[in-house]
Amino acid sequence: MKRNILIILPPALFAVFAIAAYVALTTGDDQLPSALQGREAPSVERTVALRDDPAPTDAILREPGVKLVNFWASWCAPCRVEHPHLVEIAESGVPVIGINYKDRPDNARAFLAELGDPYQAIGADETGRTGIDWGLYGVPETFVIDSAGRITHRHAGPITPDIFEKRILPAIEAAGGPAAGS
Repeated sequence: MKRNILIILPPALFAVFAIAAYVALTTGDDQLPSALQGREAPSVERTVALRDDPAPTDAILREPGVKLVNFWASWCAPCRVEHPHLVEIAESGVPVIGINYKDRPDNARAFLAELGDPYQAIGADETGRTGIDWGLYGVPETFVIDSAGRITHRHAGPITPDIFEKRILPAIEAAGGPAAGS
């Protein structure tokens, strides 16, 4: 009898752990908190131009209307998955500002040439300093910025249609941006 319990106990404990992990990962808010939420967006002035137009400025973050700031890289597989959705978001009228993170400029330009360029303005964060200032955990990461240049929402990970509908769009609307279909 004692031997049977010792044989059954490890798989039973593993099953309990697996169920607890599954429940924790599939319920609730899985987003990492942002210490910057509600604060003025950090500077983007350290970024350098990636295209022929100038890199984004801090003034663009304070222009009227809600906008997204998206950190991405050509070497980032989830960024490739997210990219078509960013193109759709930009085509819907929401300005998207891109920050290319620790990437080779030629690779970044090739990525945009292949998948499309949704960015109203784009800069390269070659050293990663801008990402540090923004509290970046990794790429992709997207911030909703209101008209005053304050961060109202942060999303770590790729934007999918489901995440856009359930998290990003409500954050855009709460920040005073256009509603769906506007």
